[in-house]
Amino acid sequence: MVGETAKMAPLRGQLEKRYTVVEVPVRGTPVFPPTAAAYKENGEAHRVWRAIHLAAPDAVVMLDEYPGLVEGLRGKTAVMRGAPLDRPRKSLLRLTMEEQMRRTPRQVLEQLAEVYGRELKSVVYIPAFAVMGQLALGRRELVDNLVAPFLDGRQDSLAQVTGSHGSGHLLFAALGKTDRVKAAAALIAPLHNEMSDSVFMACPILGAAGEHEKAIAHLRFMEKLCLRGNGIYRHSPLDEAAWGRGNAFALLGQALLLETMAQPDERVLRSFRALAAALLTRQDEEGMWHQVIDDPASYAEFSATAMIAASFKKAIRAGWLPAASYQPAIDKAWRAVLRRTGADGVVMDVCESTGKQTSRQAYLDRAAIWGKDPRGGAMAMLFAGEMMKP
Repeated sequence: MVGETAKMAPLRGQLEKRYTVVEVPVRGTPVFPPTAAAYKENGEAHRVWRAIHLAAPDAVVMLDEYPGLVEGLRGKTAVMRGAPLDRPRKSLLRLTMEEQMRRTPRQVLEQLAEVYGRELKSVVYIPAFAVMGQLALGRRELVDNLVAPFLDGRQDSLAQVTGSHGSGHLLFAALGKTDRVKAAAALIAPLHNEMSDSVFMACPILGAAGEHEKAIAHLRFMEKLCLRGNGIYRHSPLDEAAWGRGNAFALLGQALLLETMAQPDERVLRSFRALAAALLTRQDEEGMWHQVIDDPASYAEFSATAMIAASFKKAIRAGWLPAASYQPAIDKAWRAVLRRTGADGVVMDVCESTGKQTSRQAYLDRAAIWGKDPRGGAMAMLFAGEMMKP
């Protein structure tokens, strides 16, 4: 049912006798399909439009007139006023969603690998993690061809180095190319720009180079800058807002650092467990983490969810976190990510590239991408790859 909350109660009882009912409250009179950037502009239309597609109903019961809704959903699902007299056939939305939800992690990774991880113009984390997704599928020849220019001298992987090159060079660590790893580690730590992202950008590559004490020193430096008293990270000292991906970067960075150690360093392990525990309490009922991690009214964000859940999965496998507490969160997150990952590589609600912002509202206003997105695709590949492992 789509409409004002007050109008739903009289029809709800009638519908619930025969159907599973999902309520989508609407404020005002939004126009569909929504235009402009979600959720900064036309936020109500974007919210309702996504809610309908995630629910994937066989029929939409419209309690008021909403411009464009009937035409926008034509061919996807039936739209009607009042309760349907006969049980509607399965809609295209429903059939598509059921197919999505049946996929195994390997099938998801294979589908995403048809779209992402097929080029490497620069060794930064987004394309590099997608290429590592290809490695997880055993496609070594493809990966060797992509990295060859950076190994034979045709291209310098650190010609114009940024923070993102640190985590990007983890691809070379996966390939055993220690010279490239050490070269990146020698440059990366000063490029933190005060952002919590740097726990991910710098700590793992330092660990991969064998510079564990430098990695721990960098982690402590970033904690002093960005770790809040309640155990979650502000994105930067410019504002207290706890950006979703900024916290995911911090958790995943520590997990990847721990993976470089023959035995986990207790100093890192304590920090990782504390952040994991703080983030566990911020997961919503569906399984998502949000654009501002401690604001449930902010939008559910795709990349943070994939990164946090992948970190939990790594930790359970390594024995750093108890499965009894964290596996249910992973399972919920996987189902939520499945719902938002199309077979064509389209992903829903990935926060756009985000530098340090000066206000909470600025983080709330960051565009939520619904489409083919290399960052979202790479992090979904990371999560699917972790889910493939026993």
